[in-house]
Amino acid sequence: MSPTMVAKQAEQLRQDGNTYFKKDRLGAAIDAYTEAIALCPNVPVYWTNRALCHRKRNEWARVEEDCRRAIQLDHHSVKAHYMLGLALLQKKEYAKGVKALEKALDLGRGANPQGYMVEEIWQELAKAKYLVWEHESTKRSWELRNLKQACEAALIEKRNRDASEKEGFVDEIDQSFLDQLKALNLVFKKAAEDDTPTEVPDYLCCNITLDIFRDPVITPSGVTYERAVILDHLQKVGKFDPVTRETLHPSQLVPNLAIKEAVRAYLELHGWAYRMD
Repeated sequence: MSPTMVAKQAEQLRQDGNTYFKKDRLGAAIDAYTEAIALCPNVPVYWTNRALCHRKRNEWARVEEDCRRAIQLDHHSVKAHYMLGLALLQKKEYAKGVKALEKALDLGRGANPQGYMVEEIWQELAKAKYLVWEHESTKRSWELRNLKQACEAALIEKRNRDASEKEGFVDEIDQSFLDQLKALNLVFKKAAEDDTPTEVPDYLCCNITLDIFRDPVITPSGVTYERAVILDHLQKVGKFDPVTRETLHPSQLVPNLAIKEAVRAYLELHGWAYRMD
């Protein structure tokens, strides 16, 4: 059989697999994609399609295996990096999973910033980042609580020792103890501030969605928007800035790297802000 005929047969098997997948016949879909891979093993979409079937079956080891092969063939495969990230998160390899999801998000934004997959990847990445923060925050909270209790016990011991040694100065000793206890509480309150949810600063949020920026772009008039949101506005509402009402075209949007870095730094310190309501 000629290479052209082999490729044509493999493509027909992929289409058959897609049909089975839509009908939720995952076993048949996997068989079809596997036959396509046997004929043309260097086509990355055959591997990612089979990985998607494994994902629906929660067979995460196979998802990881197929996605790694797809990435070897096409390092710019959004789906492969995305599903690899999900598979690694299932193994509780959070750092590696987050890295894979971040790669998928960057590639997705470059290919289609308004695409459904970009939003889906962000949702999964935000959940993963929140879980990492929650785990680390719980650990920090436990350590701070134990340290605070030890410090309080040391102050109480010092207060009792001073009271026994200086019987005529009990009032002064008690006042000193209360002042030190107050100072101690302030120190530990300050230490816990980064892990305490508050309001995200307005300058880090989109004027339209009011959510924290993900991919901020700035207009010639100096207004910053979320890229996908302003592109949607320009496409569906009109070619104008929704705040200034000035004429605006997609080509005029420029990445706001300063705000993007500010958001990254803020989220690094305040992981609770990743929580999706």
